[in-house]
Amino acid sequence: MAIMPGLLPPSRETWETACTLFKFFPVITAFQWVLDWYPQGKTSTESRFNISGKWGWATMESAGFMTLLYTMFTLPKELGLDSLPWGNWTMAGCFVIHYIYRAIISPLFLNPSMSPMHPLVWILAFTFQMFNGISIAGYLAGYGPTSDHDWAGRYWSMEIGLVMWAWGLLGNMFHEDDLREIRRAADRTQRREAEKQGKPAQSVDKVYMIPKNGLFQYVLYAHYLCEWIEWAGWWMIGGWNCIPARTFLVNEVATMLPRAVQGKRWYEKKFGKDKVGNRKAVIPGLV
Repeated sequence: MAIMPGLLPPSRETWETACTLFKFFPVITAFQWVLDWYPQGKTSTESRFNISGKWGWATMESAGFMTLLYTMFTLPKELGLDSLPWGNWTMAGCFVIHYIYRAIISPLFLNPSMSPMHPLVWILAFTFQMFNGISIAGYLAGYGPTSDHDWAGRYWSMEIGLVMWAWGLLGNMFHEDDLREIRRAADRTQRREAEKQGKPAQSVDKVYMIPKNGLFQYVLYAHYLCEWIEWAGWWMIGGWNCIPARTFLVNEVATMLPRAVQGKRWYEKKFGKDKVGNRKAVIPGLV
């Protein structure tokens, strides 16, 4: 049953429009190259309009994979398709696995705390997820490959793509957990001190240090780099002509690269250039 006929699940016209418009998302994110104002995470600001970091992140990041799942189970019936190719489900599964970790497990169960975010960040991220979810879901649920024959002859590239995707996801998890450990360690220390003094423990929302493990030895945003590798592998699974996967990767880089460059300036301002050393923002030896 369609939640919003023509939109969820998307009609072909809606899907094609979403795919076209989503290609221009980097225009929206271009302001990050000239402004350091980004009211979320380590650069969040005090505002009466701020929303919970944990729940804000969970709700905005869940929109994409929920749209994908809903469309995968409804659109084929509307198009008269009895089943979808295994390659479609493989790509969908990879996408859902990533976002269950990123949108549910990470913010609600693993992160000790998260700084509040401004509603504008939530709106932009939710918009990103909806356009991305519709464009990918439409492709995988009936407007792209519709038979196993469409995937024939590409098995070796799919296998390489799956390996890249898996290692990228594991690298992302490893480096994000290294960031969490900084805050977990601070929380343990503050709780011990609070117990000794008989006072309530203070929040660790704004506790930051320069991470040093893994690829953090070379870049400050190693988790971003690993995520790009992950989605590059995912695009490889879908093939060169999988436009939604390519658009997703390009938009991720366009959104996260200026954010990483901003973040490097923030680290240098807070800890000093000598502490940051020769680390780049996100690509070793380059940026």
